[in-house]
Amino acid sequence: MDVQEVRKLDAYLKRVFSNPKIRVVPRPKKDDSAEVYIGEEFIGVLFVDDEDDDRSFQFQMAILEEDLADVG
Repeated sequence: MDVQEVRKLDAYLKRVFSNPKIRVVPRPKKDDSAEVYIGEEFIGVLFVDDEDDDRSFQFQMAILEEDLADVG
């Protein structure tokens, strides 16, 4: 994932979720993924899928059971 692609994904997620605080950040020593944050909070990872000559991206977000404790 190059810098230009990270910028495009950053702009896309900000627009789709109407949230200017979303940030897509390249991962150190990894070129197949980027980290996603809202403000300073890490929320997930974007992975590149290059199979079948059809480039796409997958967003993976883990939700821990302890994260749900505050929800009614």
